[in-house]
Amino acid sequence: MSASERNILDPWGSSDVVDYSKLFGEFGIEPISNISTKFPRNHRLLRRGMWFGHRDLASVFERAIRGDPYSVMSGIKPTGVFHLGTKTTAEGMVYFQSLSKRSTVFYSVADVEAYCDNGLKFSESHELAVSNLADILAIGLDPRGVYVYKQSEEKRVTNLASVFSKKVTNSMMHAIYGERNFGLYFSALVQVGDIMLPQLAVFGGPKPVVVPVGIDQDPHIRLARDLARRYHAEFGFVEPSAIFHRLVHSLSGTQKMSKRDPGSYLSLSDSPSTIRPKIMNALTGGRATAEEQRRLGGEPDKCIIYEYYRDHFLESDEELDKVRMECLTGKRLCGECKVQLFELIEKYITEHERKKRTLISKAQALLLEGSEIAKNGSEIF
Repeated sequence: MSASERNILDPWGSSDVVDYSKLFGEFGIEPISNISTKFPRNHRLLRRGMWFGHRDLASVFERAIRGDPYSVMSGIKPTGVFHLGTKTTAEGMVYFQSLSKRSTVFYSVADVEAYCDNGLKFSESHELAVSNLADILAIGLDPRGVYVYKQSEEKRVTNLASVFSKKVTNSMMHAIYGERNFGLYFSALVQVGDIMLPQLAVFGGPKPVVVPVGIDQDPHIRLARDLARRYHAEFGFVEPSAIFHRLVHSLSGTQKMSKRDPGSYLSLSDSPSTIRPKIMNALTGGRATAEEQRRLGGEPDKCIIYEYYRDHFLESDEELDKVRMECLTGKRLCGECKVQLFELIEKYITEHERKKRTLISKAQALLLEGSEIAKNGSEIF
């Protein structure tokens, strides 16, 4: 297989998915279509194919339907503001929390990874962590039944990473992640500690845990499931589940949207004056001229503007179908389409910022509460 045909899943930057369908055979990911009828509630990300794959979701749905406990676990590096990729992960957390009143959410402030990958000191990440958490609350996360903690403070997570290191070899980590410095290998073990934390006795013992993430994070899920099997006899761990969303393209059409390049993405903290030129310069599926567009129609499946309508900012399926058909038939030109998308984004972000401002104090309180819980516990056996 040539380099141009190879799928690359890199949790630290250079992911490129050429063909999502090949991920099923290549990495053992299960198609979401095989389980779509079991979703207790529909969601935009499901019906539009943004959620495309999973690992062992059935066990989580069974728990939700029966009213038995399960956990939702995810985390975000406190290295910058929310963009559309982190928004999509947050929507997954909100969805799975909402399926049952007996669900618990574990939200990790991944400051250890932020240091190992980005060089961000623990002391520098707090304000970003508050802002990120307020974003998730504004998106809809219910603060009741949520445990928010920093990796650097939750000793049970780092203790689990130390335990897991006993059954991990350099060749095993190299096979999953490629050649990396040991700091990144260690941060991967810490993330496995995050994923397994909800199953410790202090948090109710072994149970299904679902991790909503972008597909670039699957290496961590594979490592976590492998270590859950290896440590099942000692801890009783259940292999964690995951639901994967597609990578969110940058405005120029490259994969993936990254905090490392602020000009490539839309932030939930962007001002309208910043958003408008980004949208007006984004890659489209339009033809070279307006005359060609009217005669041949556009190509929405190659268009970042249409992708953002579909996956992020247009809830109505009827309105989305209208956008698509008008593009395909040449009735819709790219300039007017961009203006309409900008107006949708401006409305969304204005309302999001309004909600977020009212939730900053709640975010601060949750982080403070989490710090107290983390500092008072270290036992994992």
